[in-house]
Amino acid sequence: DNFIGSLHQSNKTHDTWPDFYVLERLLPQLQLAVNQGLLSVGDVPSEHTMLSVMATLCPQVKPSLLHGDLWSGNYLISKDGIPYLIDPAVYRGHSEIDIAMSKLFGGFGAPFYQAYNKVIPADNFSNDRIKIYQLYYLLVHLNLFGRSYYSGVKAILKSYFY
Repeated sequence: DNFIGSLHQSNKTHDTWPDFYVLERLLPQLQLAVNQGLLSVGDVPSEHTMLSVMATLCPQVKPSLLHGDLWSGNYLISKDGIPYLIDPAVYRGHSEIDIAMSKLFGGFGAPFYQAYNKVIPADNFSNDRIKIYQLYYLLVHLNLFGRSYYSGVKAILKSYFY
């Protein structure tokens, strides 16, 4: 287990990636948002629905070591030109998690994504997964910084889970 910002991030092992993502990422953040009055109980889709959608979009995921909080603010270049990644929230999961976070707040240049897709090509569900993976980070931001992230959270929930 570790942290995403100041929020606890459980890394309990599960048999499938959809189970892990729903039970260790989405549901804890959704429940925290309800507890803080940032979401209503009615905003939260059922566990069954979330698991079903994720199983459809992610039938087989080969776990990768993830940075877990990869965005331009966690990427530095030293004076001698060496790139460094900082402030990780490391765990193993679907490689598109880091791509999703990197695209959420500005992203990196096109060569970054071209190089990624050369090694791991996009498929028919990549864009949908990226949106659902961004939901986790939007929930984290909702819980840390407040209601300004509500509309983004609600839009993804509505698009995929209602």
